[in-house]
Amino acid sequence: MNIESALKETMAIDGALGAALVDYESGMSLGTIGGGQELDMEIAAAGNTEVVRAKVRTLATLGITDGIEDILITLGSQYHLIRLISGSHGSLFLYLALDRARANLALARHGLKRIDNELKV
Repeated sequence: MNIESALKETMAIDGALGAALVDYESGMSLGTIGGGQELDMEIAAAGNTEVVRAKVRTLATLGITDGIEDILITLGSQYHLIRLISGSHGSLFLYLALDRARANLALARHGLKRIDNELKV
């Protein structure tokens, strides 16, 4: 699955508001979809790059060698889900913003895992 297909599949997850594929080492977004005036996906992608970098540094400082699967940020009306891409993709993560009233968090995590497994960058 290529980047465009992965982002479209991500937006098919119930409650999806916007998604991005991001390289957290460079801070570059490889693609975004959705969002709008209330959710600028470029700004969200850049901001979440800092979240991922901070967590990676913290784990290294603690000597924890286990890899991060995902990071969840819960807001009053939204879930922000960050899935680090596994395998040989380097330092990529898939970011998904969800409408909390319409989303099923377990199914969203399962969907991102499936997309991760099929993504070819």
